[in-house]
Amino acid sequence: MQVMSATAITNPNASWLNTRGMWLGYLTSVAILHFILLSVPLFSTAMAWTLTHVVHNVGMYIMFHHMKGTPYPTGDQGDVRRLTNWEQIDNGHQYTPTRIFLTSVPIFLFFLASFYTFHDRAHVTVNLIALAVGVIPKFPALHKFRLYGINRY
Repeated sequence: MQVMSATAITNPNASWLNTRGMWLGYLTSVAILHFILLSVPLFSTAMAWTLTHVVHNVGMYIMFHHMKGTPYPTGDQGDVRRLTNWEQIDNGHQYTPTRIFLTSVPIFLFFLASFYTFHDRAHVTVNLIALAVGVIPKFPALHKFRLYGINRY
């Protein structure tokens, strides 16, 4: 008879990001978002790239830095209920390949958006703010840090 401890159950919030094909699926979904925005006749190419960058980073902020806990029963006895999804990735270890990938995508999108907007001041300003929203919360210094108590509980 095999006896398993309660800690053998992995946290699905943290483990799905390390599955095979996740990076390709993630990049494909960003490309599909861009093509959908590009197909709207009212949007120029510059506007489509800026909107792709903004929608991606706002969505990433909500998904990884605002949502907390886990909807699945895990064996940690509630240890992750106050952690954001970003803090749960790879059990909180910094500089893992998944974290580096998820940090580099907004930076890469910023470069693409800046290039395709021909460094227009208004677009670059919006893209820079979106980059800050997408990258600053990922800094290791902000791990388990709640600014002004926002999202504490």
